[in-house]
Amino acid sequence: MTTHFHGVFPYLVSPVDSDGRVLTDVLARLSADLIAKGVHGLTPLGSTGEFAYLSEPQKTAVVETVIAAAAKRVPVIAGVASTSIADAVRQARTWERLGADGILAVLEAYFPIDDAGVVAYFTAIANAVSLPVVLYTNPNFQRSDLTIPAVVALSKVPNIVGIKDASNNTGRLLSILNATDGRMQIFAASAHIPAAVMLIGGSGWMAGPACAVPEASVQLYDLCRAARWPEAMALQRKLWALNQAFAKHNLAACIKGALEMQGYAVGAPIPPQAPLSAAGRAEVRSALEAVGALVFRR
Repeated sequence: MTTHFHGVFPYLVSPVDSDGRVLTDVLARLSADLIAKGVHGLTPLGSTGEFAYLSEPQKTAVVETVIAAAAKRVPVIAGVASTSIADAVRQARTWERLGADGILAVLEAYFPIDDAGVVAYFTAIANAVSLPVVLYTNPNFQRSDLTIPAVVALSKVPNIVGIKDASNNTGRLLSILNATDGRMQIFAASAHIPAAVMLIGGSGWMAGPACAVPEASVQLYDLCRAARWPEAMALQRKLWALNQAFAKHNLAACIKGALEMQGYAVGAPIPPQAPLSAAGRAEVRSALEAVGALVFRR
């Protein structure tokens, strides 16, 4: 079992047509192209993948398609998200059976959950599979956050290997690194400045913008790993414009809009989400052009 993930993991979109059919050919082509451009792994059913809007058959189609397209060339860390332990465990076991290489675990909550419940949820997922598990917390969208004490407790579960944090609080990431004594890998989200996270000891990032700028993202990662910080920050400043657009506009709409500009017919976000506005399209287009990523790709 691979327990050390690193590098750039694009949060894949979930292309769905107006009839609810997953556009598996588009998703497979996008996955293959991202691998060819050097990404280190793929993450279906993250926030950019609209997991909260998909049915179970749609989620299964997405995960199966990405696993098949990856063909073990890079690890696939598939998202699991639920309000209940039983359902989350079922998802995790299904993704393992389908051939996923890891699980990205999210806790959805209607009512707030205390630390004991949070720890129980993630521990149950980890105990249900033999795969490495990466925790995911996004306090901007969740009613129950992963506190640092909860992260410390979970870091002692053998196959919980990392955390992807979207808090935009980089100090929190350093606190987690210090508190877990090297047991937890840290992955940035688009809310963080990836180069800054790499500087403090991060392992990479899992984020939607990497779908649209894979080559520049991999270049940034390589520069950070080589400690070429002036060059890394010059590139980071250009890439940050896309992160800002991603934060300002609807998550899936922003990346789906960018991919449509690049020739991927990924469709619109799942209703009632709105497509990217005209102002949003102009902002995204400008950010793509700044890093040479606005190229028609079939």
